[in-house]
Amino acid sequence: MNYSFTALLLTIGLTMGTVQAQKGIQFRTASIAEVFKTARQTGKPVFVEVYSPTCHVCQGFMPTLENPRVGAAYNAKFISTRLDINDKAVQAWIESRKLFVPSLPLFLYFDPNQSLIHFAMSNNSADEVIRHGTTALNPQARSQTMKARYEAGERSTNFLIDYGMFTRVTRDTTANIRVMEDYARQQPATTYASNTNWLALQKLVIDMDNPMFQYLVSHPAEYKAYDREQVKNVAENILMSSLYSARGAQYSAAKVLQVKQQLIQIGIDPKVSTNRTLLPEVNAYFRQKQTAKAVARMDAHVSANAFTTPEYLYISRLFNRQSSDASDVPTVVKWVNKALTIPTVTPKEQADLYFELAEAYRRGNKVADANKAAQKSMELAQMARLDTRRNIEQMGRLK
Repeated sequence: MNYSFTALLLTIGLTMGTVQAQKGIQFRTASIAEVFKTARQTGKPVFVEVYSPTCHVCQGFMPTLENPRVGAAYNAKFISTRLDINDKAVQAWIESRKLFVPSLPLFLYFDPNQSLIHFAMSNNSADEVIRHGTTALNPQARSQTMKARYEAGERSTNFLIDYGMFTRVTRDTTANIRVMEDYARQQPATTYASNTNWLALQKLVIDMDNPMFQYLVSHPAEYKAYDREQVKNVAENILMSSLYSARGAQYSAAKVLQVKQQLIQIGIDPKVSTNRTLLPEVNAYFRQKQTAKAVARMDAHVSANAFTTPEYLYISRLFNRQSSDASDVPTVVKWVNKALTIPTVTPKEQADLYFELAEAYRRGNKVADANKAAQKSMELAQMARLDTRRNIEQMGRLK
C-alpha cells in the first residue's frame, strides 16, 4: 500500500514537472556556446532575451514569457536562452557579435551559426512576443531583410523607425545616418519636438547633421515640455558621438568649432567644451596643413592649464609625428624644457623628453642640438635600464 501510494505521488510529481516544464518559454541554462551547439544539431534558430535581474521592466516581462501560449509558440520552434547583461562573459559575447544593446529587455533571434536574423524591443503582451517570434521565422519579414527592403525603396515611417533601431543594434552607423535623415525629411519641422520624434532623438539619432537634431539646438524653447537635464544629455551625446566617430575624425576645423559652439549652446560649460574639442581641432589643423593654427591652439591650452609631465610628453609626441612642417619646433622645445623642470619628473620621463627634444631639433634641422639631446636620452635610458633600441635608431638617423 505504501509502495503504491509512493508510486502515485511520484507519478503526480512527474506529471506536474512536465506541465511546469511546458509552461512558458524553456530557457536553457547552458553556456551560449552549448546553446548554439544544440541549435546546430537540431537546425532550430536561437531566441535570446538580453536582460538584467535589476531591471524592473525585465521583471515585468516574466509572467508574459511564462505564459503557456508563448511557451507553445517558442519551444516548438526555437532554442531559447536568457543572458544577463551584467555578466562579463555575456558582454564579451555581445561585443564579439558587434552588437549594441540600447535598452532592456532586448529580444535577439539568431540562426544556428550565430548570425542575427531578427531583433525586437517588444511591448509586454503575449500576442506581441508571439508575433515577434513568428516574424523572426519569416524570411521575407524579419529584420535581416530590412537593408534590401530599404535599398528597394521602402520608406514607410514605421519601417524607418524599425530599421533605424536595427542599425543601432547592429552598429551600422552609415546606414543609421541615411535612414534617420530620410525619417527626418518625412517629418514636418513643426513636429520635430513631438513625443515620437523626441524618442527618436533619444534612441535613434547619432549624427549632429540630422535635421531633427539641428532643430533641437536652434529651437530649445520647443523642448521645454521635457526634462531640461535629459534634453541637454541627449544633445551632448549626439554631439560627442559625432565628434568621436570615424566620420568625426575627418571633420574640418570649422566643423569641430561648430561642435564646440553647439556644446556651449546646449548648456555645457565653455571651458569644458573647449577642452573636449581640443584634440579634434588640432588634428583637423594638421590635416589641413595649418601648423601655425595647431600650435597656437595647443599652446593657448598649455598656458591656461597646469600640465603634468605625461601631458607634455603626449603633446610633444603628437606634434613631432603629425606636424607637416617645422614651424612648431620652437614651441615643442619650450614644452619639453618646461616638463624637464617639473620636480617630480622621473628618469624614464627624462629619457622620453630628451628623445622628443632630439626629434624636434631634427625636424628643425638643428643637427648639433639634436645629437646632444639624443645622447642625453641614451644616457638616461641606460641609467634607468630601459630598452635603448629606439635611441640607437634615432642616433643613426642623425648621422
